[in-house]
Amino acid sequence: MERHFVAVRIAVLTVSDTRTAADDKSGDTMVERLTGAGHVLAARGIEKDDRAAIARHLRRWIADPAIDVILTTGGTGLTGRDVTVEAHRDVYEKEIEAFGTVFTTVSMAKIGTSAVQSRACGGVAGGTYLFALPGSPGACRDAWDEILAFQLDYRHKPCNFVEIMPRLEEHKRRK
Repeated sequence: MERHFVAVRIAVLTVSDTRTAADDKSGDTMVERLTGAGHVLAARGIEKDDRAAIARHLRRWIADPAIDVILTTGGTGLTGRDVTVEAHRDVYEKEIEAFGTVFTTVSMAKIGTSAVQSRACGGVAGGTYLFALPGSPGACRDAWDEILAFQLDYRHKPCNFVEIMPRLEEHKRRK
């Protein structure tokens, strides 16, 4: 049986103390990739490197039924200001541990052992997928082209994130 493409509604949040809409190259990269693949840009924003503010922004988008996936870019490194991963984990109901592992594998092929400095991660909350990506356009391209383009495409076999979206909150329907 042939599967047909299913557009997913994706929000993009850039985490940065210095970026603006005019110079957000990583956010632009994500928007170009997702819309080029046929998905819908559901929302876009920029948030300062503040753990509580990032978590609030994520929760607001998780509660929005018009958003299926949230991609953040920036704040996944090791410096004191890098708190995006912690904010993501504050809202996750389930972490997708293998996302970070696969991202590191992809990065190793491009930047060698420097890949160890990224803390890219993924998870699920409120029936919404969340992925925290590094703040470089190259890392965003790698994450999209090598992982997300496939996992957010219903036609990808043997399995993908889109086909299980309706089941992400099945536990709430159980009695």
